[in-house]
Amino acid sequence: MGRTFPSIRQGVNSTADRWTRSARWLKREDQKYGEQLAKMAKMYSSETFDACNDPLEAVVFSVLVESIKRQDKLEEKMKNEKLRHS
Repeated sequence: MGRTFPSIRQGVNSTADRWTRSARWLKREDQKYGEQLAKMAKMYSSETFDACNDPLEAVVFSVLVESIKRQDKLEEKMKNEKLRHS
């Protein structure tokens, strides 16, 4: 018998695909950000499949982890630049 509901993985992929399509409706200068969100949605979602019961939760968790990671890298880079110029 087949599944009667999509798996978390299928839900994540479906959400990311919708976000990619949605990005096309943004202003041209904002489209790249929508596309980045769609890519980020899949980056850590594999690790969250067992912990999340909801595909959207896995997508949001993935996006937030990557966002925080990028912020930390930027802050570290700014700190190093400041130390170098001091």
